[in-house]
Amino acid sequence: MRQLLTAEELAAGIDRLADAVRRDCGGRPLTLLGVLTGSIVLVADLLRRLEGPLEVGMVWASSYRGAVTQPGRLALRLDLLPDLTGRDVLLVDDIFDTGRTLAALVAALRSHGAASVKTLVLLRKPARTEVALVPDYVGFDIPDAFVVGYGLDYDGAWRNLPEICTLEPADLSSPPGSPLPLPQAE
Repeated sequence: MRQLLTAEELAAGIDRLADAVRRDCGGRPLTLLGVLTGSIVLVADLLRRLEGPLEVGMVWASSYRGAVTQPGRLALRLDLLPDLTGRDVLLVDDIFDTGRTLAALVAALRSHGAASVKTLVLLRKPARTEVALVPDYVGFDIPDAFVVGYGLDYDGAWRNLPEICTLEPADLSSPPGSPLPLPQAE
């Protein structure tokens, strides 16, 4: 496991994202929707940096299950959504990989009556994008590597790391649930 982004770099990036959202929203009411489960740390840190009337909700989307490193069939659960009719929505996700998840969610939120939907992602892998959608706010562009930490996981583990780390090929070939070495600084 190798460190890609430090906790300090992440904090500075979230400050930058929050400044951009505040500037664009101008204090208007906003519904902040996080994509479970990977965005929970980002949503918590982001909402503490925003001002004005905020409603917070969550949606569930997954295309990674178990110890896989390539996306599979996308599954969405929208039953946790608040009423979006006429609301300005900021959809927050941990990572923009192929973009299929975010594109599907934006379409679903618009069909639920949102007045506007903007997107914010902590990480983006430009080399893997498969959709025309471009996130409105991007924290960091990263290489095409499997990453964990700050809410992102591998087979349910490593969400609690305060930094973003890449997994080495040997880490990905370990049996699911086996311990991985602690991150090494780049």
